Amino acid sequence: MSHDHGHHKETFITKYIFSLDHKMIAKQYLISGLLMGIVGVVLSLFFRMQIAWPEESFEIFKVFLGDNFAPDGVMRNDIYLALVTIHGTIMVFFVLTAGLSGTFSNLLIPLQIGARDMASGFMNMLSFWLFFVSCVIMICSLFVESGPASAGWTIYPPLSALPQAIPGSGLGMTLWLASMAIFIASSLMGSLNYVVTVINLRTKGMTMTRMPLTVWAFFVTAIIGIVSFPVLFSAALLLIFDRSFGTSFFLSDIFIQGEVLHYQGGSPVLFEHLFWFLGHPEVYIVLLPALGITSEIIATNSRKPIFGYRAMIASILAIAFLSTIVWGHHMFISGMNPFLGSVFTFTTLLIAIPSAVKAFNYITTLWKGNLQLNPAMLFSIGLVSTFITGGLTGIILGDSTLDINVHDTYFVVAHFHLVMGISALYGFFAGVYHWFPKMFGRMMNKNLGYVHFWVTAVCAYGVFFPMHFIGMAGLPRRYYTNSAFPLFDELADVNVLITIFAIVGAAFQIVFFWNFFYSIFYGKKATQNPWRSNTLEWTTPVEHIHGNWPGEIPEVHRWPYDYSKPGHDEDFVTQITPMKEGEEVLHH
Repeated sequence: MSHDHGHHKETFITKYIFSLDHKMIAKQYLISGLLMGIVGVVLSLFFRMQIAWPEESFEIFKVFLGDNFAPDGVMRNDIYLALVTIHGTIMVFFVLTAGLSGTFSNLLIPLQIGARDMASGFMNMLSFWLFFVSCVIMICSLFVESGPASAGWTIYPPLSALPQAIPGSGLGMTLWLASMAIFIASSLMGSLNYVVTVINLRTKGMTMTRMPLTVWAFFVTAIIGIVSFPVLFSAALLLIFDRSFGTSFFLSDIFIQGEVLHYQGGSPVLFEHLFWFLGHPEVYIVLLPALGITSEIIATNSRKPIFGYRAMIASILAIAFLSTIVWGHHMFISGMNPFLGSVFTFTTLLIAIPSAVKAFNYITTLWKGNLQLNPAMLFSIGLVSTFITGGLTGIILGDSTLDINVHDTYFVVAHFHLVMGISALYGFFAGVYHWFPKMFGRMMNKNLGYVHFWVTAVCAYGVFFPMHFIGMAGLPRRYYTNSAFPLFDELADVNVLITIFAIVGAAFQIVFFWNFFYSIFYGKKATQNPWRSNTLEWTTPVEHIHGNWPGEIPEVHRWPYDYSKPGHDEDFVTQITPMKEGEEVLHH
């Protein structure tokens, strides 16, 4: 099979827009994810300002939200919920699912397994453009006159199923559903491509147990996506039917303002089951790629083999399996049978075991390593920290009796933002700092990276740590003001503190954006293997070529973690270095 097709002159459109090259598609996902991230974070600052200084007039609200949503600069109460909804949707799906998986699965799977490209370049391009279209529709829903979707990011019916329920249940909700349906199609296309590529296109010698843990994580993540995303698609489809075609899958006897509606026989709890059957695996679809990236970066920058390679693979597989049988823990107070509650409690607490295996293995890899504390490494260590602190509170929420007290309070917000939001974001940043030279052929500024990490780390804990306490004090989430409850007056100052941390943390992301975009054009030129790493992607030339390697694809002779191996001059031995006579294979 000839690979000369990369040499004809590419136009701007075929190279940068409708590109079939996995490296370019990875960049498209990355930039789109970053831009959506800006929108998501700005929305969160708006509603944080409202909760910290309720009913205050802000000039910035006048500018961004306009007279319709913020008359005289005072945010309308239903718009508060709309902002929470769109913030959650954008961050979970568009930034952490597509931005993280889309970028790094596309960039690294072919490069690390020794493939010329993805199994289907056309399908890959199509998955990005469907993602882009869904982004555009979601952003458009912010400009609908009646307001964007405002039933929370979980869009529970009947609020989301009745267009007349609240202003945000109108056109904004319809656009939300259309956007998500297209997003799911994009995600499934991407996932199928990743799975087929890993199974079929590995280079000679690249057995499954010689794959880097990053590829294992992306591979298993794609499988979870294929299993669980269609369930959300069916939920969205049935909800569209309920809204537009008069069916009642999720609606039973309903009264609005004294009027009896003709719906009967449906159940809103059915929607919860369908939503959370995706919603919980989704947590790991977001988290596993970040954990895979962390495994690679911690091993590289500790100059040590990763501890317990096979145990890490086993834990990824165990997490993938268990994540699909724990969804009921989101529904402990939906009137669930207590016996069923105990089953879900058991499976939920079980998932702590493979998670703990990963945490212990990271710590043992770091132990007595020759640590290179560059920004990517700091973010990886930060991920281990937030993964542990956020995971511990999951033990409380996973217990059906303890959950009753803190369900739907800020305690839940604190838990999932730390364990999934911040951890995945740290993995995302770590990946960007580490593979930036591979993507753009230049280095990011290290000192700006340090500033970015330390301010982000302090502010992330500053925002989400106090939330545990106001949650235990009973403060409910998604209320646009708590001033009607004298009980919560003493917690008002904590909310102000959280908001100040959030504003400072968000402002310092500008340091990252400046560093990122400036370095693309003016960063220091990268060498071929700047981190002295073992994996295959660093054997390709710095200049991007279609097909990744000029000439033959290199053959693999060893696993990717031969760091500081006795008997070698360098402290790293790339995967393409043949084994010496008598050299022992590390027992991993």
